[in-house]
Amino acid sequence: MITADEAGFDAFVAGRQAALSRTAYLLTGDHHLAQDLVQAALLQAARHWKRIHTSPEAYVRRAMYHQNISWWRRRRLTESPLLAHDATADAADTDLRLSLDQALARLTPKQRTVLVLRFYEDLTEVETARALELSTSTVKSTTRQALARLRVLAPELAELIGADA
Repeated sequence: MITADEAGFDAFVAGRQAALSRTAYLLTGDHHLAQDLVQAALLQAARHWKRIHTSPEAYVRRAMYHQNISWWRRRRLTESPLLAHDATADAADTDLRLSLDQALARLTPKQRTVLVLRFYEDLTEVETARALELSTSTVKSTTRQALARLRVLAPELAELIGADA
């Protein structure tokens, strides 16, 4: 018999797995690692569901950020990421997405994570620092370095990145 807690967890996973997977892919740059990252975070959430059921999204996202940090602290990834494909995107969006994927793949895992949290997850510098357990100044400098590196690696993204971002 399925309990209310199990049903709540199942509903959360069904409703949020796609969004969590997109974020995990942006964090890792690899579909397989992204799946592992989501599964690890959801496993952790399942273990603590009674305590976190009122705000599971924040808990799972924070678990993903921390797990990703643990992975890139333990080992440096040498695999090149698979490129994301969206059948509904038009050719211009696909070209932009491919350029961005390739450029992000050439950043360090820390730089990629900071950019994903700042610009995809739309977190402030303070929120990003808190999520990654870094100082705000480290987030600022990492963001600045990552954007400068993207400008060099992918000048075609200049409009997306901004001239003075």
